Amino acid sequence: MRMCELKRREVINICDCKRLGFVGDIEFDPCTGVIKALIIPGPGCVCGFLGREKEFIIPYGDVCQIGDDIVLVKLEEKPPKEKPPHG
Repeated sequence: MRMCELKRREVINICDCKRLGFVGDIEFDPCTGVIKALIIPGPGCVCGFLGREKEFIIPYGDVCQIGDDIVLVKLEEKPPKEKPPHG
């Protein structure tokens, strides 16, 4: 599979069935050539233009399946950190 083919696939989180967007880039280890993460630009980002509100960096270990049209990932939400009491 080529990078251009991967970029045509939409990424969906199987935990909450939310659409995260389309693959924008990949991170790989230059020494081994192993893919480390998929990078999905956040809403409002077009190839890095119009600012970068947020992007999803999905470790490759969280990728469940890569299909013809979509990439399924498993991203469980982490509970928000509690603020220490003022005192």
